[in-house]
Amino acid sequence: MKERIHDPGKPSGSQYSSVQQGNLMTNDSNDTQSVEKLGEARDAIVTELRKTIVGMDDVIDEMMIAIFARGHCLLVGVPGLAKTLLVSSLAQTMSLGFKRIQFTPDLMPSDITGTELLQEDPETHQRRFMFQKGPVFTNLLLADEINRTPPKTQAALLEAMQEKRVSSGGEEYKLDAPFFVLATQNPIEQEGTYPLPEAQLDRFLFNIMVKYPSYNEELDIMRSVTSDSVPEVKEVVNAQQILEFQHVVRRIPVADPIFEYAAKLVRATRPDQPESPEFVKKMMSWGAGPRASLNLIVAGKARAALRGRCHVSEEDVRAVALPILRHRIVPSFAARSEGMTSDKLVERLLNEISSGGASQKKAG
Repeated sequence: MKERIHDPGKPSGSQYSSVQQGNLMTNDSNDTQSVEKLGEARDAIVTELRKTIVGMDDVIDEMMIAIFARGHCLLVGVPGLAKTLLVSSLAQTMSLGFKRIQFTPDLMPSDITGTELLQEDPETHQRRFMFQKGPVFTNLLLADEINRTPPKTQAALLEAMQEKRVSSGGEEYKLDAPFFVLATQNPIEQEGTYPLPEAQLDRFLFNIMVKYPSYNEELDIMRSVTSDSVPEVKEVVNAQQILEFQHVVRRIPVADPIFEYAAKLVRATRPDQPESPEFVKKMMSWGAGPRASLNLIVAGKARAALRGRCHVSEEDVRAVALPILRHRIVPSFAARSEGMTSDKLVERLLNEISSGGASQKKAG
């Protein structure tokens, strides 16, 4: 089971000040102190998000893991679950540039990346093409309903997500750091949509399922949203501190057994591997690639650091396995006919694969 973030209450004044103003040390001897500051920052961010967001503990946790692991997120949920509000509030707490693109069937690639415009110099009257940057040039980009635009436009994000740059007119333009894409997708709207190809799905660190609120959470939402008060979300960290935290996360040590467990878990999703469980060979058409193995380790590091630990445990890897693997495996026709989803297959795999290797259970 994944740990859940609980509202820890606002940190004391000295803690809050150290999160906002403290300069992180980047040498190894101070990594423990930096991890502690990251834990304080997480608590302060959650406290601020609680002013506008009710519930969604797991979603907030996974989004923060992705940001400090330098990854992108795909948020899947029905309309009206405050996905956009969550992303914009998170950008406020992190003092990040934020832009939102509403993906539509007529959206063009240049509407995302930018375009070259013919401009005249007011002094020399010479005309030349100047690149006008698009909304992708920001820190936190919300790609709303990304599956409602054709593949040509979807692909415009590929280079930005992977290489952190945009190419236009033979020139390359670097994106501001840090850069994250948080895309949303409606799971029930299928008419007029274009499912993301596997190559682009693989660019997302996490596929996060945004579920309905509980009964008590829905009551709290009604009470807060229908009032006249407008909560103020304060800045907790800035872009430079986020970059420093990301370097700290990368320096978290990982023991060899954790590397081996992550490799076994990912390789067990591939039906053509002899060591894969029998149910995988029967119920999966395609397994996860090497990027999944890398993501398990990096996300495990971020999860450990956000919890104040300077080492990665097997539980960290297991906790991030579902959002990492659910969009990287393809259930077979036999699995779908039996009502097996990607989530159910990953959960079953986690039950069968331990750090000691695959169990000897056979599918019934």
